[in-house]
Amino acid sequence: MSMPSGMELVIIVIIVLLLFGGKKIPELAKGLGSGIRNFKKAIKEDDEEVANKPTEATDKKAEIPTQKEEIKNS
Repeated sequence: MSMPSGMELVIIVIIVLLLFGGKKIPELAKGLGSGIRNFKKAIKEDDEEVANKPTEATDKKAEIPTQKEEIKNS
């Protein structure tokens, strides 16, 4: 599927204007922009949470005492 040509874009814009009216278009665009911004923010927060979360390997390593630690504790 290729990108729509100039005439197809004009027809799409006319149909959108007829369906929603000129006053609703800015509100729809604002809502769409807000949704995209919130989505990106949520993804960024998820990535930061995953990066800061310790892995199982580091947890297990901290739980298992080494031989030197066992000798010191004895």
